[in-house]
Amino acid sequence: MKKDHTKQIILNCEKLETRFALLSDGALEEYRIERKDSGPKVGSIYLGKIVNLETSLQAAFVDIGAEKHAFLHFHDMIPESFRGNEEEATIAVEKTSRSSRKKKSGSRSSELEKLETARRRGKFTAAEIPEFFKPGMEILVQVEKSPISTKGARVTANISIAGRYLVLMPYSDHIGLSSRIDNETERTRLKKILGELDLPEGMGLICRTVGEGRKSVFFKRDLDLLLDSWNTLEKEVDSGKAPCLVYEEPDLLSRSVRDFMTEEIGDIIVDDKDQYKKIHATVKAFGGRAMASRVQCYKKPEPIFEHFKINEQLQEVYRREVRLPSGGWLCIEETEALIAIDVNTGKGRRTDDQPELILKTNLEAVTEIARQLRLRNVGGLVVLDLIDMRSARDRDEVYKTMKKLVKDDRAKTKVLPISKFGLMEMTRQREEESILDKVYDPCPYCNGTGLVKSPMTVSVEIQRSLNAIFKNRRFRDVPVRVIIHPDVLARLRNDDAALLDELEQKYGHALSFRADPTIHCEEFRLIDPDTGAEIK
Repeated sequence: MKKDHTKQIILNCEKLETRFALLSDGALEEYRIERKDSGPKVGSIYLGKIVNLETSLQAAFVDIGAEKHAFLHFHDMIPESFRGNEEEATIAVEKTSRSSRKKKSGSRSSELEKLETARRRGKFTAAEIPEFFKPGMEILVQVEKSPISTKGARVTANISIAGRYLVLMPYSDHIGLSSRIDNETERTRLKKILGELDLPEGMGLICRTVGEGRKSVFFKRDLDLLLDSWNTLEKEVDSGKAPCLVYEEPDLLSRSVRDFMTEEIGDIIVDDKDQYKKIHATVKAFGGRAMASRVQCYKKPEPIFEHFKINEQLQEVYRREVRLPSGGWLCIEETEALIAIDVNTGKGRRTDDQPELILKTNLEAVTEIARQLRLRNVGGLVVLDLIDMRSARDRDEVYKTMKKLVKDDRAKTKVLPISKFGLMEMTRQREEESILDKVYDPCPYCNGTGLVKSPMTVSVEIQRSLNAIFKNRRFRDVPVRVIIHPDVLARLRNDDAALLDELEQKYGHALSFRADPTIHCEEFRLIDPDTGAEIK
């Protein structure tokens, strides 16, 4: 391995699943998985059909051919760049609505005429969407968020196609640069290069961070590929029938090379010969022979993730608790509403009057939290319950450290200062299911709650049911057999045996018990042993 680079991309290719890992000095920094038939991918573009518009939600539901209809907010139905004036908004409806594009030249649809009138009155608003978009209308949309839990994909009409160095925006004439390119001299050079590219009228570009320091020839080559993709997409739209996929975002392997391959990367190591050839050719095309020489084919019999000790690092991704170097730990809970993270000091440590230890633990915590959010690919609202700090300077240091740590996160992240209650709130862009949701299904035993009734609780419920049955005259002379889980039977035979004897004597009923290891630990059945009928 090359000594002048500290990072490696490890790619594991299997029939049902592809895995990506980014290592920094052997430590796992990024992790992604992609599985077959995982539904609409973020970045894919569909020719969809509007099913209905829900004005109460300010949204439309669009059929894109997926299991569930996609969610399209009114604000995303017309590309943002077209909301400025009447002419541009009219173009937007013509571009995003296939039915409008197919109108004969010289005639204008009623929707466009209404739009023109609305624009004369003032700014075009989302409230006017139902006047121009109707159920049954075809519309070109791009997936912003893949299906998560019970929700369908979220889509937008703000179409863009990402390349290696550029992002093409077919419906915008905006030319911009990544905000992470902060050198003014370089920004000026890149703006000049972008301005000299042969870009079709009405289209825009954004220079990605990896474009920093690149010569104009790289951008020219990337733009040609993007325009070819767009032209192919338009042909698919003209010949396709909604709902249909017109542009598919590249697979995980291609995206990994496109988005992560920088000068910091020492090696790309892939364990599939065919994928090795494909990746090698791709890297050579945009980075030349020197960069392509970093692509290696892994041939050892030991599984690639075992060889690079990735599997053992992945174990903590699925754990609720994560240890910190100082002896403290994090407790991470993924809930429907938010991600709650509790920071704890080590056992037996006195933290009163030890502000240095508290600060050190909190700094360790935010460093590990930033890493865990990337590894677990969690998003939405994140709340951190830090150890209380008396010093405003210490609180500010922890806050600034977290802001610095999430600055290079590929998911957009916003962080708020620590509140009076010692809580730090942050939001992280959520585009797809977390790693935990992809790998695990809710437990059929507890339905994902992580809790089941204790044997004592089940014993209480059994005795309550028996009391009700014994008081019923219909069952006065009927023997009762209780079918229960072995753990509950152990409780009844030991701790609660006297109570059951008391029940038998009080009502003159004969009780018997049978253990069934296949029955749910919370479940029990009361039956007549003579007839086998259930007693209710």
